Order: sequence, then structure tokens, then C-alpha cells
Amino acid sequence: MGRKKSIRPTDRELTILSILWRRGPCTVGDVQEELGKEKPTGYTTALKLMQIMHEKGLLEREESRQPHIYRPQAPVERTQSQLLKDFVERVFAGSTQQLVLQALGAKNASPEELAEIRALLDEIEGNKS
Repeated sequence: MGRKKSIRPTDRELTILSILWRRGPCTVGDVQEELGKEKPTGYTTALKLMQIMHEKGLLEREESRQPHIYRPQAPVERTQSQLLKDFVERVFAGSTQQLVLQALGAKNASPEELAEIRALLDEIEGNKS
């Protein structure tokens, strides 16, 4: 039996997940209101997107009361990690080194960011000993 394939959220689904991670559990109306700040979105559009996300396993839905309350199935960190692993595989042929080199070359890191990166590398190196 193979490994369960992870579901990669679409850009619009990621926007909805971001709203729910930031605000906590919400109704469709709450999410629709937030979506409308960025781009006009009808209630039925938001509802359909969230129903699809529920079917895909991206959202949990509390049906014990009306209106239903939705929350992300996974925490933001797990989703980011899964998306990053997928991205590294697809774009950098699995090379974390190439990802880091491209990221650091694309935008100048501040001295504070470089210090954090060095500390993280030191921590990773220390854990391998």
C-alpha cells in the first residue's frame, strides 16, 4: 500500500486557509467577508470553495450548529512544510542546497536574517553529531 498523496491547495484555497489560521474557526460568511476585502466574492462562491476544501480534507466542519463553523485540518506549519517539500521536489529536483542558494541570491538578506540562518545551521549541525 502506497503513501497517501497529500492534497496541494490551490491559491484561492491557500487564501482561505490563511484567513482561518489568522482568525481561527469561522463561518462561511466570515471568510466571505475577508475574501471580499481582496477581491469581490459572493457567498455561494465562498461556500462552494469551502465545501470542496472539506471534501478534499483541507477543512474540518462543525455541523452541530448553524451556521457551520470551519477550521483548517492541519496547522500552518505542517501545510507550509508539505508545500515546501513538494516545491523543492518539483522545482529544484529535491536539492535543498539549490533552493537556499536561489533564495539567498534572489533577495539580499539583512544582517539579522543572516544571523538567524547561521544559528539555525549551527543548531542543525549540532543535532547531527
